[in-house]
Amino acid sequence: MTSLALDSDLWCRRFHPSPMATRRLVCFPHAGGSASFYLPLSAALCGPVDLLAVQYPGRQDRRKEAGGQDLHRMADEVSEALRRRDDLPLTLFGHSMGALVAFEVARRIERAGGRIDHLFVSGRKGPSADRPEHSHPLDDEGIVAEAKAMGGTDARLLEDEELLGMVLPALRGDYQAVGAYRADRDAAVTCPVTALVGDQDSWTPVPEAGHWRDRTMGAFDLRVFPGGHFYLSSRANEVTGMLRDHLAGTLRT
Repeated sequence: MTSLALDSDLWCRRFHPSPMATRRLVCFPHAGGSASFYLPLSAALCGPVDLLAVQYPGRQDRRKEAGGQDLHRMADEVSEALRRRDDLPLTLFGHSMGALVAFEVARRIERAGGRIDHLFVSGRKGPSADRPEHSHPLDDEGIVAEAKAMGGTDARLLEDEELLGMVLPALRGDYQAVGAYRADRDAAVTCPVTALVGDQDSWTPVPEAGHWRDRTMGAFDLRVFPGGHFYLSSRANEVTGMLRDHLAGTLRT
């Protein structure tokens, strides 16, 4: 059984210590998700890659904290934690809500003089300064129904009343945070950006995933996979292979 190594700070979890790592990959979960979502990816890439998974407040070992922070404030705190780890080339990967947080973290690190090797944004429309990021009702019934439809949260958690009571506060807080998020009109990164999306993702149509092109001054690539919003699960081998190629320095955009 894989042992869990907790990082010393509040925000990052390291599941597989890699003393010989030459690259660092920081992964940001979706709304309602936790750092452990990236445990399989960490296992697949361990050795040459130091994978850190971001742990948002309000879940797992941070369950006693209030969730639903402002995404900009969250990015402030995560970027500060990552600036203390500048010993390896840094790549960011965020899925759904995590794509927005990763984007804002990348902006802050670059603004402070740091370098992001690459930013991967998955399952999320390119951010807008004008429209809300989430227009669906935020009542608990609607949130649970959408979480079930998206498939990113274990259905057993959503169907068991006691377990639902444990996960719903974090899920609700994340939805509120995403709904309140607005990107600055001219917000952009200088690093290359790759947007990933499932071809059947009704929450992120492929053309809208392409809007990330407007949010980078570097190279842009759009990669479409078979599947819905959580194509990451069904296409895990392909996504892992793509990341492995990038982290080995062979990805071309």
